[in-house]
Amino acid sequence: MATIARLLPDAPRPDPWAKVARQVREWTIQREIALRDTVVLVPFVQLLAPARRAFASAGGWLPRVETTRTLAASLGPPPSPGSGEIGHGIAIDTLVAMQTLARQPWGGEWSRRDPRGFESGAARLVAAAYALVAASASIEPGERGAWWEKASEGVRSLGGPDGKERLLARIAIEWAAQSAAPATDRLFAIEPAAWVSVVAGGADRLTMSLLERAAVATLVIDTDASLADPFLETLAEDAPAFAVCDGFEDEASAAAAQLIAELEQSARPVALIAQDRVLVRRIRALLEQSGVVVSDETGWKLSTTRAGAGAMALLVAARHDATADAWLDWLKSAPFATSRSSALASLEAACRRGQVSEAQGLARLDLDAYAAALRKDAAGILEAFSATSRRTLVGWLDTFATALDRTGSLQRLRDDAAGRQALSALGIDPSFEPGRRQSLASDLEPMLLADFTRWAGDVLERETFLPPDPLDPDGTPLPIDVVITPLARAMLRPFAAVVLPGADDRQLGAMAGTDSLLPRALAEALGLSGPAEQRDADLLAFAQVLRLPRVTLLRRRADGADPLGDSAFVERLALSLAERGADLRPWSDPRVELAIEPRPNAPTAPSVPAARLPQRLSASAFEALRACPYRFFSRSVLGLREADELDPEIEKRDYGSWLHGVLHDFHSDRQADGDKSAEVETARLLALGAASLEAQGLDEAGFLPFSASFAVLAPRHVAWLHERERRGAAWQRGEVELIASPPELDGVELYGRIDRIDTLGGGKSLELIDYKTGSAGKLKADVRDRYEDTQLAFYGALVSSGSDLPLKASYLALDATRGLEEFEHINVAESAKVLVAGIADELHRLREGAAMPPLGEGSACDYCEARGLCRRDHWSLPPVAISRDEGKAE
Repeated sequence: MATIARLLPDAPRPDPWAKVARQVREWTIQREIALRDTVVLVPFVQLLAPARRAFASAGGWLPRVETTRTLAASLGPPPSPGSGEIGHGIAIDTLVAMQTLARQPWGGEWSRRDPRGFESGAARLVAAAYALVAASASIEPGERGAWWEKASEGVRSLGGPDGKERLLARIAIEWAAQSAAPATDRLFAIEPAAWVSVVAGGADRLTMSLLERAAVATLVIDTDASLADPFLETLAEDAPAFAVCDGFEDEASAAAAQLIAELEQSARPVALIAQDRVLVRRIRALLEQSGVVVSDETGWKLSTTRAGAGAMALLVAARHDATADAWLDWLKSAPFATSRSSALASLEAACRRGQVSEAQGLARLDLDAYAAALRKDAAGILEAFSATSRRTLVGWLDTFATALDRTGSLQRLRDDAAGRQALSALGIDPSFEPGRRQSLASDLEPMLLADFTRWAGDVLERETFLPPDPLDPDGTPLPIDVVITPLARAMLRPFAAVVLPGADDRQLGAMAGTDSLLPRALAEALGLSGPAEQRDADLLAFAQVLRLPRVTLLRRRADGADPLGDSAFVERLALSLAERGADLRPWSDPRVELAIEPRPNAPTAPSVPAARLPQRLSASAFEALRACPYRFFSRSVLGLREADELDPEIEKRDYGSWLHGVLHDFHSDRQADGDKSAEVETARLLALGAASLEAQGLDEAGFLPFSASFAVLAPRHVAWLHERERRGAAWQRGEVELIASPPELDGVELYGRIDRIDTLGGGKSLELIDYKTGSAGKLKADVRDRYEDTQLAFYGALVSSGSDLPLKASYLALDATRGLEEFEHINVAESAKVLVAGIADELHRLREGAAMPPLGEGSACDYCEARGLCRRDHWSLPPVAISRDEGKAE
C-alpha cells in the first residue's frame, strides 16, 4: 500500500519543492531507504529543473527525479512500429486508414459517394486508436490482453443503428491492439529502492498503476486541492484580481500592461497562461514591442511558419491544375527566383497584363529573355513531379527533397529552426531510416500528387513549432521575463506572478465536446479520459495556479458580436470567497492615460503644377474627373493602378472582353459574297467563339454559364445584324483606336478605342456603336440626360475630328435574356462639342492650381480603388463641396 501525503501551501507561500524535498527525505530516513536509489516521478518535464534544484539545495544524496517518459527513454530507445502497426504518426496512420478502408467494398463506395465524410471517418478511427493505445500503456503488460478483450467485447455488445460507427470502432480496437509495446512497459520491470509520485492536476494512471504493482515502498505526495471545494485554501488577502475588458484589443492591452507592471516590481519570471491563442499572440506582439524577453512553451502550428508555407507552396505549384498565383507565390519564396528579382517582376507583370490565371497559360506569354529563362528553370523543376502520376510516399518525398534542393530552399530550411523541424517531420532531413522507409513502401499504396500534398499539409498542421529561447548577440541565453504556458503546465512552478486572460465561459472551464467513436460508458470502463475528467483536471490546475503570488484574471465582454460571461471556475471561486465574506480583488489598471488632442482626419485636396497634368485623356479618365477629382488625381496624375487579380474564376467582365473580340473577328472576316443565311452566320459565330476559347486557354467548365448565354445571343445578334443591313447600315471597321487634338485643349490629346463604326445610307453618315454586357436599365438612364453621358460624347468627339459626315452614337446591350437593345445618344455631335468645351474648362482650372479633392458622395465611392488612399472611411468632417464656378474646394 502506498503512503499518501497531502502537501498544502503554507502562509506565506514558500517554494513547494523545498517542502516536497524535505518530506521525501524524512520519509526515506524513517524507512531506512537509500535516497539515491529512490525514483521521484513528477507530472511533466518542466518540473524536473525546480524539483532537482530543491533536492540539491537540501544537501546529501539526490534521488532520481524523472517523468515516466524521461525515465523510459533513459532505459533504451523507443520501439519502432512495424509494418501494419499504428504509431508512424497521425498523418501517416490516417493515410493508411484511408487506403485500408477504401479497399473494402463498402469503404470504396463511401469514399466515392461522400469524400469529406470518408476522410472524417478515417480521422476519427485514427483518433480512437491513438486514445486506446495511450490508455493501454497504463495497464500492466500481463493484464493488457484481457483489457483489449474487454474493449472488443464492449463494442460487439453495443446495440443501436450506428452500424458504420461500430464497425470503425472495431477496426480501431483491432488495429490499436496490434501496436508495438510502449516504451513505458520497461518501467514495470525496474525495482528502485522506493517510488515517490508527486501528483498535480489529478493522478496519472500509468504512475498509479506502477505504484499499485510495486514490491517496494511507495509514497504519493498529493498537491491538489479537493474537488469538492477546490478554493477552500484561497485566502481572502491573496484572492486574484479580476477585470472585465471592453473588447479584444482592450483585453490584450490590459494583459500586456499587467505583465510589464509585474516585471517593473522585479518579479521574474511571470507566467502568461495561454487560454486564447489568438489573444496571446497579440499580447506577445505588444510585449516584444516593449523589449520584454518572452519564452513560448505553446508555440504555433508549423504550417503557419514561413518555412512550412514555403515548402507547401512548391507542392501547390507542382499540381497540374495550379493557378498562376500559386506559381508566383512559390517563386517569391524560392531562393533561385528571388535572386532574380527583375525577371520575377517582369514575369508577374506579364501575367497580370495577359490576365493569365492558370499556370498552364504561362507558356503562352511573350516574355523578355530573363523572364523567359526564369519560366524555363521553374518549369524544369516542376517537371519532375509530373513525370509519374502515382508514386509511393517515399518516392514523393525523394522527389520533393530534390526539388527543394534545386530551388535552393533545402539549405535555407536547414538554416532555420522551423525549417529543420519541418524537414524532420516530413522525413526529408534526416530521412526516414531504411526499415521505416521499407515499411511505409509496403503499407501504403502509390498515391497521386494531390494525396501527397494533402498528407504533407496534414503533417505540418499537426506539428507545433516551439521557437528557441532568445539569445543575445554573443549567443548567450537571455534571462526570461515572461513564460507563455498552458494552464496545465503552470502548476508547482516558481512563477513570481500570473496573468490569465481569457477567463470567460468559452475558454476557461467549458465542457469540451467529444467526437469519439467509443461510447461514453465503454470509454469510462476502459479508463479513457472524457470531457468530465478533463474538466476536473482543468479545475485542479486552476486551483493550483491560484496558489502562486499575484494572480490576475481578465476577460472581455464579447467576442465580436457574441457576448461572453465569467468562467464557471471564476464564478465558483467568487462563491467560495463570498461564503467567507470575501471577494475577488478589483484590478488596478497600470496603464497610464494620455490626453491626446483631437486631430480630425479631413479630406485632402491636392493640386499639382500644370507640367504634371497628363497630356492625353481617355473617356474613363475624364469620367473619373467628373465623378471624383481625387480619383482622376490618383489615376492620371499619380499613375496608380490596382494590380489585376489572377483569379481563375471567370467574371462577367472577362466575358465582355472575350465577346468583344469574337464579334470583331466575326465582322472583320465576313465575305461580301459569302453565304449570309442566318443558319450559316450563326454557326460561324459560334465556331469563332469556340476557337477563341481554345486559343485563350479559358476553362470550359468555368466559362459554361457564359457559353450558354453566347449560344442564345449568337442567333439574336445575327438577326439584329441582318435587320440593320436591310435598313442600309454596313459594318465599316471595329476596335478602332483614334486620337484627336482639339485646339481648345492646348495640346492635350483625346484617345480611345471604339468597338464598332458603321456607315448609314450608303456612306452618307456614320454610326458608332459601343457594346455593353451590363444592365440595359443603366444604359437607358445614361442616355436620358445626354450631357451626363461622357463615353459616347467623348467617342463622338474622336470620330468628328477626322470626319465631316453626320454622326449617330448608340449603346448596344448584348443581353441574352432580353435580346439586343439599342440606346441612342441623341444629337451626339452637339454633345461632343459641349464635352470638349467642358474638358477645356476643367483643364484650364487644373492648370491654374484648382484642387482635386475627393467628393465622397454618390455611387462613385462604392467600388473606387482609391478609397483607401483618400481615407474616405476615416474622415471626421463632412464631405468637401466643390464650387465649379470658382474651381476650388470649399
